[in-house]
Amino acid sequence: MKFLRILLISLLGALSLSSYALRLEPIKYGDFSNWVTREVSESKMLGGKKKTIYEIAPTRTIPGNNKAYANEGGSPWATSNVYAKVAGIVKGSGTVTPATVNGNKVARMEAKMEEVKVLGIINMDVMVAGTIFLGRIFEPITSPKGPYSKMEMGIPYTKRPAALVYDFSVDMPNVNTRVKSTGFSSKKTLQGRDNAEVYVLLQKRWEDKDGNLYAQRVGTGRERYSKSVPWTKHHVLPIHYGDISKQSWYKPWMGLLNGEKAYYAMNSKGKLVPVHETGWAPANATPTHVLVMASSSCGEAYIGTEGLTLYIDNISFGF
Repeated sequence: MKFLRILLISLLGALSLSSYALRLEPIKYGDFSNWVTREVSESKMLGGKKKTIYEIAPTRTIPGNNKAYANEGGSPWATSNVYAKVAGIVKGSGTVTPATVNGNKVARMEAKMEEVKVLGIINMDVMVAGTIFLGRIFEPITSPKGPYSKMEMGIPYTKRPAALVYDFSVDMPNVNTRVKSTGFSSKKTLQGRDNAEVYVLLQKRWEDKDGNLYAQRVGTGRERYSKSVPWTKHHVLPIHYGDISKQSWYKPWMGLLNGEKAYYAMNSKGKLVPVHETGWAPANATPTHVLVMASSSCGEAYIGTEGLTLYIDNISFGF
């Protein structure tokens, strides 16, 4: 009887985080049915081609006028697709595209090498992961240095969801190496398999009198995928509240984001500054911001495995 009671409790616990038992709150434009199509007219030194890149927002086409893009139509989503202007040379980078899975539009994120080659002047390869996140990118990108300092991670949010729910799949190349290529030095091959990643982080942020931003970590949900995963519907990523660092399943990459790992946000003075996580919030704390990200890489910037691809659709908060 004791065994049956424990089994029943376990089953009920599993059912409580089933996507079918949760009330879903879709994230705006998280069904990826709408995309802005942008045309970036690259510099004549690069061939003068028009490169098509995409943003997650109400459907429209922006011709090749090389203007900085800002989130449209109330979309909370930004991507790793950017218009760059480095040393006067215009380049478009596109690692996130719409794709069709089972008749539905989804977001496709691929890690690939962006080439910038001008005979006798520039010969650069930059490894770029496909990434989508809640926040903003500030264009044009003028240097590959300090990538986090060109993006605002997170949006205001005060709810306490139990999980992030989404449909996804992963195409993982059968290699155990990664490539580091920043464009400033020669390519390096690194040992170890890269992972695709999805996370949801809840923060309680505050600002000091000097405009510095800090946060406590309120809730954490983070998964990495080291092998191919077939198309999976209603996947549930649980959010754990409070200090998770002593849990048996805790991994170092689930930890606090500070120092060089800190993401950036706009302070009240209109300046983009790092948000340093100073500690774990009490388990019953109310957040002020939420970060959601999905990426075809889990490592440092400019490190990845070419061809590693993550597909994702129907991202919602589950309560």
